[in-house]
Amino acid sequence: MDIQVLGSVSVRYGTRHHAVVSKRLTAIFALLALSPGRTILADQLEDELWAGRTLTNARNALQASVGRLRKHLESLTGLRGDELIRTVGGGYRLDVPAGSVDAHRFREQARSGADLVADDPALAAVALEEALSLWHGPALSDAHDGLRVRIAAADLEEQRITACEDLITARLAVDPHRISLPELRQTAAEHPERERLSELLMLALYHAGRQAEALDVFHRARRRLADDMGIEPGRALHHAYQAILEQDPRLGEPRQVLAHR
Repeated sequence: MDIQVLGSVSVRYGTRHHAVVSKRLTAIFALLALSPGRTILADQLEDELWAGRTLTNARNALQASVGRLRKHLESLTGLRGDELIRTVGGGYRLDVPAGSVDAHRFREQARSGADLVADDPALAAVALEEALSLWHGPALSDAHDGLRVRIAAADLEEQRITACEDLITARLAVDPHRISLPELRQTAAEHPERERLSELLMLALYHAGRQAEALDVFHRARRRLADDMGIEPGRALHHAYQAILEQDPRLGEPRQVLAHR
């Protein structure tokens, strides 16, 4: 069984994908899948489902929902529902290997890739591309009502952007001309608070022979940081600006012919 949370929540068993049957069951399944092999207390699940609302029999309602979820998973996989979701003490545990959840595999691949960026950027790029290929939309996109799921989704998105930054760093070291500038521009525009994306965009533009555009990225980032937060760009962004301004040979040779990619 393969559990997907990097997008809408679904289960793949064999060659078929299946959504979870209701929003409430999706929320329960998502919380359990985010911590496979660990017990999630019933109180935490109840708070996720009904925070701020008065429910006379919340525990009974949770038990009934877990029962429906077990039956649903059993119908999809043929495995016993009470063995997939076990009752443990005061809560429930999804009894599957961590590797059966795409978020866990993503974290492991992204961590491996990040560790390789400095010493073997080509291999790092392969690992990071594989990690990012696991995403098929915003994380937990159909299970977002509860606080815990929203926090988990935001954390996964943060890790996704970091993996994107690591991948671009690796590609700059291996073959900067293969970087998609429109895609990098869009990502940087969507996350203006991340100075590292601005730095990477500057370096990619410089390698594409667009020194003036690279310097303009710095000036726009500087104005934005001053206007929004009253701060100056960090040391890394300043160093990139100075290196591009001076055409520091350590950056490598920029492309001589402009290429629109």
